[in-house]
Amino acid sequence: MKILIVGNMGYVGAAVVRELAVRHPAAILHGYDNAYFAHCLTGAELVPERYLDQQFMGDIRNIPAGFLEGYTAVIQLAAISNDPMGDRFAAVTDEVNHQATLNIAQAAAQAGVESFVFASSCSIYGVARGAPRCEKNPVAPVTAYARSKIAAEEALAGIDGDMVITSLRFATACGMSPRLRLDLVLNDFVACALSQQHITVLSDGTPWRPLIDVADMARAIDWAVQRKPESGGRILKINTGSNERNHQVRDLATAVAQMIPSTTLSINTQAPADSRSYQVDFSLFATLAPDHQPKMTLQDSIVGLVDGLERMAFSDAEFRASRYMRLHALQAHITSGRLSENLRWQIRHRANPTSLLASTYVTSTPETEVKP
Repeated sequence: MKILIVGNMGYVGAAVVRELAVRHPAAILHGYDNAYFAHCLTGAELVPERYLDQQFMGDIRNIPAGFLEGYTAVIQLAAISNDPMGDRFAAVTDEVNHQATLNIAQAAAQAGVESFVFASSCSIYGVARGAPRCEKNPVAPVTAYARSKIAAEEALAGIDGDMVITSLRFATACGMSPRLRLDLVLNDFVACALSQQHITVLSDGTPWRPLIDVADMARAIDWAVQRKPESGGRILKINTGSNERNHQVRDLATAVAQMIPSTTLSINTQAPADSRSYQVDFSLFATLAPDHQPKMTLQDSIVGLVDGLERMAFSDAEFRASRYMRLHALQAHITSGRLSENLRWQIRHRANPTSLLASTYVTSTPETEVKP
């Protein structure tokens, strides 16, 4: 089995690479990434890419013709990956999350790839009052990010051939990673508790969010890579998470405050209703993937974050202005002149990108020049 993980140098990709390496020691694992966040390592003594057989550097909007030949599976994680970035880079969000995903999938199908896995999102349900949403319910995306995900799903559904296509509609990600993000609700609360000893919930606390730990996301991707057409059909869109991890925001904040001593909590009960509130029904995933169900509880995710942040000696009360927030990391590249407004690298070096990562894994480049 030969697997390509596109977008492997991000928050989720680090967990996916490790999971696949552990589960499939005989598999050949390659990564493909443009290194926006390669420098955002958080407490990792060795880079996550050490589990790969090869790391390719490049923009997913320019994957060379024929590059996907010989792969058994392609996992598409690369994305402009949250609402603030989607709002700031709306056109690029569609270009990367939707158009590039379709182009990669079409190239994969033509190359004879057996399985294509797309990291979609439950945020496509948008404002969803009432009963938890299942896959048959209508979607109501309210952000550029969510719209790009549903557009990609719809485009993937039109690809002909034998390639098995799985769109994993993930719950909101959380948990510790070697490339940690703090622009996620639970991660933000834990960072606030550790650095400020106080959590402020800006909404009235009532919005619903389903959560999934990055470790459980990796397990789900392992299932999707191996999925056969008789398990859900050749093309499948599936809510990915667990019913037990549908939480209201106020309950998340309360759980963090209770687990981290001396943490105080305030909730803005006068705030207008948050437009993003949805519960999700994960019953289909429970039926189709019984051996790959989420294992991490809310408490497990909190403990993992606390342990990881404490190992980093994390104490930055101004972390929301740091590179731990992906929008700030991108903006820093733009301000320095490294990235253009359409998120393309402006400075090109004919150098081994391992110098950027201070690592020893094997690196190649499918593009003429390597991005910094």
